[in-house]
Amino acid sequence: MDPTPTAPVALQNDCETESSSIWSWWPSWRPTSMSLLKATESKILSCIQNNLWARFVTLPTQDRIWTLTLTNKVVPKPVEQDSKMPLVMVHGFGGGVGLWIRNLDALCRSRPVYAFDLLGFGRSSRPSFTSDASKAEEQFVNSIEQWRESVGVEKMILLGHSLGGYLATSYAIQYPSRVSHLILVDPWGFPERPQIQENQSQATELVKRPSPPNWVKAILSVVSLFNPLAVIRAAGPWGPGLVNRFRPDFRRKFEDLFDDDTMTQYIYHCNAQPPSGEVGFRAMAESLGWAKRPMLQRVHLLPSSMPLTMLYGAQSWVDSSSGDKVVQVRGPAHTKVLMINDASHHVYADQPEKFNKVVENICNSVN
Repeated sequence: MDPTPTAPVALQNDCETESSSIWSWWPSWRPTSMSLLKATESKILSCIQNNLWARFVTLPTQDRIWTLTLTNKVVPKPVEQDSKMPLVMVHGFGGGVGLWIRNLDALCRSRPVYAFDLLGFGRSSRPSFTSDASKAEEQFVNSIEQWRESVGVEKMILLGHSLGGYLATSYAIQYPSRVSHLILVDPWGFPERPQIQENQSQATELVKRPSPPNWVKAILSVVSLFNPLAVIRAAGPWGPGLVNRFRPDFRRKFEDLFDDDTMTQYIYHCNAQPPSGEVGFRAMAESLGWAKRPMLQRVHLLPSSMPLTMLYGAQSWVDSSSGDKVVQVRGPAHTKVLMINDASHHVYADQPEKFNKVVENICNSVN
């Protein structure tokens, strides 16, 4: 473990090296590199007002997990904050720690907050993933447990968004003693792939749900044929423009923080790197993005006493009815489903104040 930082913001002065894989000649074609990702992320993290420790955590496999640790800059009783249950945040598909920029300062006011790039995403190592769904899931979950052991977190409030919610649930099933409260934000991979509608009412209900945005449709259209983000890499110098075209919402979500393309550049640099985590995702996903191993089939394996909160955006393309089904399986005593109005899939960025308040209340209910 590295020493605790003495400055409010401590960013590791690490050396980045490009992949030596078959993709190593592509930087001349793709306007990206790990150094550019690092620089863009550093600009995002410069907004943080509290104590930030950013570093790589090396796993027994020698893979490295890029990790942020935040604590309150002004705490009357630092020891009291250290006694609070830490919050660990797991991003979704194609994301990284930078997307939590609207949440980190608010959520570290009373307890330590950890956020890390999933194995194969962002600035973390990009190892090979198997094409077997269960083994790919196991590789992700094992890396989370090895990360926990390496940073020395005994027990945590575990929050996962989208793919991160799916993996957080799998982790909680396998390591229940390490999770004091599970928070799932618009989680991916819960429902079973629907068959032909049995009746007109089901079809009508389906119509009521918001249609997936164009960027989701674009990914889903290629996920069964190629790695999901192959189109961004194949676009070469046009890749950043492609991200801007399909994800203009990211600039809008963060426009009060950045008046340029910082956030879409971050998304581009996260996803234009050699494929790794997306290969694992592809292994776990059916065509059109349904999970091969739907989590609704396994959610009963969570301890019945483990508190679980499922948080959905009211305008999200993710079907929130899965949350109601989880309540039916587990019962309402320790399972809650909450809806945030005027929020889409990225609830934490669309309505950060409401999101932060909900998560803070959950954390305070733990201790």
